Amino acid sequence: MTALLNVQNLSAFYGPSQALFDVSFSITEGHLVALMGRNGMGKSTTVGAICRMVDVRGGQIAFAGHNLLKLKPHLAVQTGLGLVPEGRRCFPNLTVRENCMAAARPGHWTFEQVSDLFPRLAERRDQMANTLSGGEQQMLAIARALMTNPKLLLLDEATEGLAPVVRQEIWAALHELKGTGLSILLIDKTLSELLEIADHCVILEKGETVWDGVPADLTTDISNRFLGV
Repeated sequence: MTALLNVQNLSAFYGPSQALFDVSFSITEGHLVALMGRNGMGKSTTVGAICRMVDVRGGQIAFAGHNLLKLKPHLAVQTGLGLVPEGRRCFPNLTVRENCMAAARPGHWTFEQVSDLFPRLAERRDQMANTLSGGEQQMLAIARALMTNPKLLLLDEATEGLAPVVRQEIWAALHELKGTGLSILLIDKTLSELLEIADHCVILEKGETVWDGVPADLTTDISNRFLGV
């Protein structure tokens, strides 16, 4: 099977402070990989490094035949990365439809398609993004990323802080997206849902990859050691 994304021995910095020391993992085309770890262990930094928004000083990031480390952020995204950032970051003074159309690129995902995935967005298509609930903004952030028609969807904290009913809608949508064959890198704190949907899991500890395997091999001991409070 083809590796769509291959991250090897990644080191990254915020100014003089090193945040990633040795992160390595790959994503097979059509698979969903859960990037896991406690708070502050480097998950969001890894996503930022892949999207070229963090200072990378060592290692390799190969994606869809491209060396991402040679590309500026806007060019890296154009290779097929669709980012759903932590905190959603919707354009507050644009409508739901305008948010989606601002990111649109040709392909399967149109506003009609994302509206089918998230019917609430169709109902609120002319509503300003800053008037939406947190859950609706998260749906919009996912829809906007899909409108770029990405090869890889990266979701940073997919359901954090959302009401239970909205969380269920997001997880249902993620299962549907996985069923389409879309490759996904997913960060979330809900272990049970992650293990149910993931093809592969990667655990980070203090900026390093400390475990890499299939959900069935994630033992209670490993979970308590690297994911427990």
